[in-house]
Amino acid sequence: MSKYILMVFTGACSYGILSTLAKLSYKEGFNAAQVSFVQALMGALVLWAMVIIHEKRSCGHEQPSPLSGKSILLLLLTGATIGLTTFLYYLSVQYIPASVAIIALMQFTWMTVLLDWYLLKNAPGAMLLIAIVCILGATVMASGGPGSIKSLSLTGISVALASALFYAFYIVANSKAGKEIPTIKRSAIMVTGAAIAIFLVNCCQLSHGIPLSFSFFKWTGLLALFGTIIPPLLFAKGIPNVGASISSVLMVAEMPVAIICASLLLNEPIHGIQWVGMAIMLGAIVYLNIKSRVK
Repeated sequence: MSKYILMVFTGACSYGILSTLAKLSYKEGFNAAQVSFVQALMGALVLWAMVIIHEKRSCGHEQPSPLSGKSILLLLLTGATIGLTTFLYYLSVQYIPASVAIIALMQFTWMTVLLDWYLLKNAPGAMLLIAIVCILGATVMASGGPGSIKSLSLTGISVALASALFYAFYIVANSKAGKEIPTIKRSAIMVTGAAIAIFLVNCCQLSHGIPLSFSFFKWTGLLALFGTIIPPLLFAKGIPNVGASISSVLMVAEMPVAIICASLLLNEPIHGIQWVGMAIMLGAIVYLNIKSRVK
């Protein structure tokens, strides 16, 4: 179990870099629709290239099993949820600071546990509930306390919370959909679904064209690497073995990474209470990992 926990944890840390990269790209005149779509498209192309290389190397040794239409559809829909998560999250940081957007996104933790309980009948254990309560309390501290949330854009907060809901659906669906499919191909199908969903939502805006500058592809290339190549590969292997509820807690690691990156690269201030909140949050994650290894 421990290596799968590390996979989910590492993927979450990789996601933590994205909001800062997206916000830096906005300073050069790009928008959420352009950035999120090209990121997903580039990720899908790289992953499908990896699938082709892998199948050519294994030709004659192992025949790839045929994929059912149902499995492909479920994976495309699962990918659509993470695609919409990405787009809405990037859209939210156009209205609110990256360090605040990640606070709203972290509400996926309790959303995932409730969805896992309601849809898959996986009742959370007492220790998981305690860990989540600690994380939610630490979330308030990591945001700087209740007083620091005044004068924020309601649109930005609402969009970030919608992103959290789609993230929760992604984690639950990813824990079940297409588990029999090889990891690389599974990831490629999901990222394809993400690209399709982002395009459908933004087709009018994207019809005006995509920038073809070096600067644009520099940012989207970095976003693709840390957002649609590394995490999907790690999550596709790790989440089905760890489960949706524990994965939702592990993926809170995205938050401290996002806040630190926002501080270092965007000069967003981090106060003492935020450091304490992040320390409590990481402590809860480590404790949960230890308990899961004992099991």
